[in-house]
Amino acid sequence: MVAEADCIHQSIPVLDVQYRCIAKEIEEIVDMSAAAAAAAVAVAAAPSSSVLRQAERGPEAAPAAIDVNVSELDLRTSDAISNVSVEPLQFVPSIRSGSFADIGPRSYMEDEHIRIDDLSGQLGSLIRCPIPSAFYGVFDGHGGPDAAAYIKRHALRFLFEDSKFPQAMEANNEFVQSVENSVRESFLLADLALADDCTISSSSGTTALTALVFGRHLLVANAGDCRAVLCRKGEAVDMSQDHRPIHAAERERVEQCGGFVDDGYLNGVLSVTRALGDWDLKMPRGSPSPLIAEPEFRQAILTEDDEFLIIGCDGIWDVMSSQYAVSIVRRGLRRHDDPERCARELVMEALRLNTFDNLTVIVVCFSDEYRSSSASPPNGQQEPPRLRCCKSLSAEALFNLRSWLENSSGN
Repeated sequence: MVAEADCIHQSIPVLDVQYRCIAKEIEEIVDMSAAAAAAAVAVAAAPSSSVLRQAERGPEAAPAAIDVNVSELDLRTSDAISNVSVEPLQFVPSIRSGSFADIGPRSYMEDEHIRIDDLSGQLGSLIRCPIPSAFYGVFDGHGGPDAAAYIKRHALRFLFEDSKFPQAMEANNEFVQSVENSVRESFLLADLALADDCTISSSSGTTALTALVFGRHLLVANAGDCRAVLCRKGEAVDMSQDHRPIHAAERERVEQCGGFVDDGYLNGVLSVTRALGDWDLKMPRGSPSPLIAEPEFRQAILTEDDEFLIIGCDGIWDVMSSQYAVSIVRRGLRRHDDPERCARELVMEALRLNTFDNLTVIVVCFSDEYRSSSASPPNGQQEPPRLRCCKSLSAEALFNLRSWLENSSGN
């Protein structure tokens, strides 16, 4: 018999320890304060009959670790753990992309595009921005290739140098609004630069669509009829509005500025109402103009539901809907998980549907979902054979199957 038990108190260095708390079927990492850790140890060391019985058996039978039941701690009233902080895990895009361009049935190519999956790495010390960061642009020229080529060549300077791009390491709402203002200014600066460059014809212009990713924030700027489409759980979400004279809002603006729409064309000449360049159709600087370079913006906070983004020139959208394009890319990613092949397949489908324009497509993936699903088995192991499903059975096969089942049940 044990007459009494001596409690030996030993000072223990206090450490901040990570405890894993499970509540409401959601597992979270909780950083417990030092006082919370001490409280847990106190509960574990509380005298009980089971502990005394363990002491009788000797030190060899002592457990290597003591499991502390979280329910024994009064998490709601204990002052010792008032500083517990729980930070939910947030989706972080894993960015990869591919692109493809084709001259189509035209005699010369007027499209240009930019694809940068790691913007911070590309720009180096030029800017400080949240990560991951990426930049994409499609420029569909008209009246010759000069304007689109010029914008591609100077796009990074217009966006990140001349427009005083904001500097930050966190992509909050204030930062995104500052980025929007900066991108708007860069579009207008690029438009003026085309007017000032004597090597660019005043009849040459280009539409422009850019997409920026900072952390979970997606920001799309568009002037013209290129289009960006987000795939969200298989559904197409348009991230831009085509700026064509047939749209009521654009037509109203054009007519208020003294322009007109004839047979779907701005002033009977141009099929878009917003573009960079085309200064032979624009009013003098500072005057309202039917044709403008100001972009429209759309934003999205990326989540696990957002699979990829398609950016394409109007040669794609002239012959297929946004949802049809999303279905093609989604099917391709599930089959081979290659965004560049998906971009090519989209271009080939547009050619099959008899598009009459140049073709450019960028496909940007936001997760490794398709990569993991299509990856080959590790260590050279062969994939287990898939079961083959027979859609229908003949009458004779059904009779034989029924007989076999009856005989089996009889035995």
